[in-house]
Amino acid sequence: MTRTVDLAGAAHLVLNPGVSLLDPAESMFEAMLEGWERQQRSRFLRAAEIAPRLRLVRRLAEFSGQYPWQSSPGELEAFVSQLASGDRPVAASTVRGYQVTHRLFCEFVTDGRYGWALECDRRFGETPVQICHEWNTVAHVVDYEGRPARRALTYDEVQALFDAADGRVEEIRARRRKGALAAMRDAVILKVVYAYGVRRREAAMLDMVDFRRNARVAKYATFGSVQVRYGKASRGSPPKRRTVLTVPEMDWVVPLLAQWSDELRPLFEPGAHPALWMTERRGRVSVRHLNDAFNAARDRAGLAAELDLHSLRHSYVTHLLEFGYPELFVQQQVGHSHASTTVLYTSVSDEFRNRLVERSLERFDDLWEVQ
Repeated sequence: MTRTVDLAGAAHLVLNPGVSLLDPAESMFEAMLEGWERQQRSRFLRAAEIAPRLRLVRRLAEFSGQYPWQSSPGELEAFVSQLASGDRPVAASTVRGYQVTHRLFCEFVTDGRYGWALECDRRFGETPVQICHEWNTVAHVVDYEGRPARRALTYDEVQALFDAADGRVEEIRARRRKGALAAMRDAVILKVVYAYGVRRREAAMLDMVDFRRNARVAKYATFGSVQVRYGKASRGSPPKRRTVLTVPEMDWVVPLLAQWSDELRPLFEPGAHPALWMTERRGRVSVRHLNDAFNAARDRAGLAAELDLHSLRHSYVTHLLEFGYPELFVQQQVGHSHASTTVLYTSVSDEFRNRLVERSLERFDDLWEVQ
């Protein structure tokens, strides 16, 4: 047996040997979860990442009626079968994420250095085992496992979306109702999300000071670039930062941002609040509100229901490539660590691909003429 050491989450650091437990099994289970939480916190994982993992382990225990030292691979397989059946089965990628969580938990409680297996054997005569194996978990065999319906918007669809958002402003004004200012804000947000290809949380967390000049393009003034400070973080790391340059094809966003900053945002009376997007209660808009704003404009425009706010990011990647920007530039603009991820976001049009074929044919024709 491996010697126990003072690692974060070790059994002897969580359990209190001097306390008599009324429900030993339930208390042991909760202590295991507490130990796993400590171990994850020691790796600088965020609370928002840890909490769903703990809930998932509890879900399996509630489903099977067994504690970790009693569970076998069969319980996991039955749990997954239930998730995959019914009217709303979960996606394969979701199931695999659940299985990864259970595998990590099992690795923790079966690691001899933490002492949980030894404690379970001493108290219950049983020990936890790894229940996630290659033969009973979902394999990761394709690069993209998102919803097939999610795609980039065409240029006409982007315009229809923006027209619908602007139309809502005019409709509210015509009816002399409150909410025109908030509707204008939402319309500008959607355009900024597209013009810079930012994620929803990145957009919600933008501050006024995040927009900067680009010395190479002085005419854009303050809006030559935007510093994204709350990019998608890797596990255990702080949010990633990147600078997104304003590209000429999207420079129509510059006067919109100038009008928002100079004329519209002050009407929310933000005071010293740093947020770019303010609510009527002088707070920062939420990610959920951004989703709702997109959905409302999408439905008003009559676009496909499977499109969501993240589709604008897909559109940004696709359209930059169609504009002729190098893949590395696009990758850096959207903050992807790997070029393969950027490729997954791309759904270039047939017209763009036909232009590439025509250029290749022209090069071959020129080559034959030389020969």
